[in-house]
Amino acid sequence: MATLGLDGLASGLPTTELIASLMALETIPQTLLKNKVTSATTEVTALQGLNALVAALQTLSATTAKPAALDFYNATSTSTKVTATATTGAVGGEIDIVVGALAQSQSGVTAPMTAWTDPPVITIVGADGVATEITADSNSLDDVVAAINGSAAGVSATKVASGTDAGGAVQYRLQLTGKASGAENAFTVYAGTEADVTAGTATNVLAQAGAATVRTAQDASVTLWKGTAAEQVITSTTNTFTDLLPGVSVTVSGVSADPVTVAVSRDNATSATTVKALVTSLNEALAYIKTRSSVTTSTDATGAAIVSGGVFTGDSTVRDVSSKLLAAASQPVNGKSPSEYGISITKTGTMEFDEAKFTAAFAKDPAGVQAAITEIAGRLADAAKGLSDKTVGTITSKITGTQTTIDNLSDQVERWDDRLATRKANLQRMYSAFEVRMSNMNAQMTWLTSQVDALQAQKD
Repeated sequence: MATLGLDGLASGLPTTELIASLMALETIPQTLLKNKVTSATTEVTALQGLNALVAALQTLSATTAKPAALDFYNATSTSTKVTATATTGAVGGEIDIVVGALAQSQSGVTAPMTAWTDPPVITIVGADGVATEITADSNSLDDVVAAINGSAAGVSATKVASGTDAGGAVQYRLQLTGKASGAENAFTVYAGTEADVTAGTATNVLAQAGAATVRTAQDASVTLWKGTAAEQVITSTTNTFTDLLPGVSVTVSGVSADPVTVAVSRDNATSATTVKALVTSLNEALAYIKTRSSVTTSTDATGAAIVSGGVFTGDSTVRDVSSKLLAAASQPVNGKSPSEYGISITKTGTMEFDEAKFTAAFAKDPAGVQAAITEIAGRLADAAKGLSDKTVGTITSKITGTQTTIDNLSDQVERWDDRLATRKANLQRMYSAFEVRMSNMNAQMTWLTSQVDALQAQKD
């Protein structure tokens, strides 16, 4: 609103300053409301941070509570040519194997030629008897190579220079290689249609004079208990033997004359890391609460002490969060304290993890410790879900309620804006009228003064 330019017009009073002072007093209730909005907004932000930490704890706890959460195993071998990998379902143990052969794909070359036979039809028959008939755009070897490589026959073709024929024409061989290893991926290549193959009139281009087999298709093989009555040969189309032992895959890269020992043992270090991560996640939530609940003391400009509480200081909901999480982690399991598994509550209200103690207990009784950790993690998951659930969680409800308060306060602040604007306009009108009246009175005073002066002059 435009000012009326009232300052000292008739009265000499600083009316603008007077109005500003009065408005400052009128604004106090709105300022208090704004402060409440700021405080509540800070609380919501802090609660959202806490909710995120508790939700993360819930997710981790639920994972750790699964029955096989601590089933980690290491697999090793006594040879650099044998690599063992333990996955889900592995169990401890060892076995000796002798690597008899490595898997390989078939490869062969045709006799030298200047062009494919006419018509340019190729039929590739797999080891399973399935025939794939391929027709090239022409009988040029480039078109034949392109046609084979673009087919689904599982064979790749490469044109390789091979000198010249008696007439001086440049010749080439086609190298034909299987895309997959293993005996079941062997193939035969014919010049001719599938019908010609069936009739026995097609030419096997890898069996012609001048052609050669570079490599036969072959499975990898390992022998268990070699030299015993229980000797057993296991084959694989690749160099990897999946689940050679339960949950253990073995990859071979060379044959061996002597037995190679594949051993599988528990990976206690990774199991301990899993439990440690759970305790760390819990402590992150507890530390977050503690930091924002602490009371700090400082001094103002005069040196007087100022005691300030954190955003969570005195908040019963947040105290309940700490209480429930600590109870879930520290209560006994079947009469035994979690400290027996390396999980202990401290004097400062946090949890600590003793890796050495956990590892010793886990090595002694894996099943018992797994059950205890499952129980503790399950309790934490339930508690955290009750606190951070997106719909009915305690923290979520607190956030929703505080946000509603913020909305209501913000509405009140907006209404105060209108109220203060009206009040200021009224003050401006009041002082404007006051100046008008003062101006009239000044005029009357001037006239009266002039009349008195005139009478006095006549008398003299």
